[in-house]
Amino acid sequence: MNLIKSMEQLAANDPNRVSFKNRDDSITYGDLWSQSNRLASYIENNSEKQHSPIIVYGHMAPEMVVSFLGSVKAGHPYIPVDVSIPIDRIKRIIESSKAEFFFATEEMDVSHFENYPIKMVQSEELYHIRSSHEDVASEEKWVKEEDTFYIIYTSGSTGNPKGVQITANNLQSYVSWMLSDFPIEKQQIFLNQAPFSFDLSVMDLYPSLCTGGTLFAITKDMIANPKMLFAELSESNIQVWTSTPSFAQMCLMEPSFSKEMLPNLEVFLFCGEVLSADVARQLKERFPGARVFNLYGPTEATVAITMVEVTNELLAAHSILPIGYCKDDTQLLIVDENGNQLPDGEKGEMIIVGPSVSKGYLGEKELTDKSFFVKDGERAYRTGDAGYRKNGLLYYQGRLDFQVKVHGYRMELEEIEYNIAKSQYVDACVVVPVYKDGKIDYLSAFIVPAKHSFEKQYQLTGAIKKELSELLPSYMIPRKFSYTETLPMTPNGKVDRKRLSAEVMA
Repeated sequence: MNLIKSMEQLAANDPNRVSFKNRDDSITYGDLWSQSNRLASYIENNSEKQHSPIIVYGHMAPEMVVSFLGSVKAGHPYIPVDVSIPIDRIKRIIESSKAEFFFATEEMDVSHFENYPIKMVQSEELYHIRSSHEDVASEEKWVKEEDTFYIIYTSGSTGNPKGVQITANNLQSYVSWMLSDFPIEKQQIFLNQAPFSFDLSVMDLYPSLCTGGTLFAITKDMIANPKMLFAELSESNIQVWTSTPSFAQMCLMEPSFSKEMLPNLEVFLFCGEVLSADVARQLKERFPGARVFNLYGPTEATVAITMVEVTNELLAAHSILPIGYCKDDTQLLIVDENGNQLPDGEKGEMIIVGPSVSKGYLGEKELTDKSFFVKDGERAYRTGDAGYRKNGLLYYQGRLDFQVKVHGYRMELEEIEYNIAKSQYVDACVVVPVYKDGKIDYLSAFIVPAKHSFEKQYQLTGAIKKELSELLPSYMIPRKFSYTETLPMTPNGKVDRKRLSAEVMA
């Protein structure tokens, strides 16, 4: 199955079916195909560099999907850039990628980029190209096999973004797995919660477009206005839900978020963060007919490579959910610091081997060589994630670099968060380190409290600390407890730890 060919057939057989919609706009498969053809023809006529990247700027709009497809039809990878990304970071992406075109799918001030050697195509010109440019695009130009299909920029340890190159083969391996191992059928409605600059969006984008589905996008305006969000959800008829666990947890705070709001919802797919057993249990209670899947995978291995269905039996047997089983064409190895494979039950670094693994970071040979290598003729990636295998199931144990040392004691922040979240007085929590003179001085916990009868916050804190004292040594209990109605989230739908850290330091 060729991804682009599948979309061509859908456009020919069912041109009036809606492929993508947000609150304000939508596009059919027929228009998606014809408009992307015209854009591909424009790129072919105006490009001076073969396979040069194309930046697509905007926010969860049909024009972005047209631009993605137009780029790969012309033989060029695309780089999705959401409007939430700061201008300085966009400049670094332009410098790093050496992109040839910048497609602005909505209005923006392009004067920021006057000194950059990139062809700026504003939204008005882009509209003209999509609607009236000559269509002479050639199938021979399509991105294929080991050509780069898209590039997603992630945060780098040096502070500079690094571009993960995902090939057509990488994407094909991922989509084939989704369509064979998950209960995804033809012409379903998919939730699109993650902005396109976050690779979680790929989890719904291509499985939907290859099966004649309709993507229903949740925009930043909807997330900022819960009343609007839930009103739109109630009209969406969503069948396949893809999001971060944090976004689902936020939705669960709304009592009406249930089967009555989304009667057709059949499948929950979670990736990008740890899915807690409590969130999964609540979802199964509110949506008794829906199936819940926990997935794991880094951007460098094309969205996800393991999964497990969260059943009542799994919940009864696990306080911390496993990440499941690896997909058939891929291996996940657990190794020690010398690269030796570890036996069941022993914690080590997770190494991914197989056709999902990226060809590396764009223009960053040193970083690529540090994280990527070849094993038994296949690409392999050192994830930096800790995990172990037990009875065939894989378990995620946090980042190897997510340990902190406080007053000589080494500890895992995720372990502390897990135990705080078990408290009867806590709905959600995040723990952040507070620095002084370059060293961690203490830990601070931000908590969304559950219903309680305490009049004063210090009484609530005392009750939580009393419960924690039975689970953790005293040095692992945060010094400061702060309470909030909601935890802030990044545009990608993850908890915004940097913002919380800044609040502590303010």
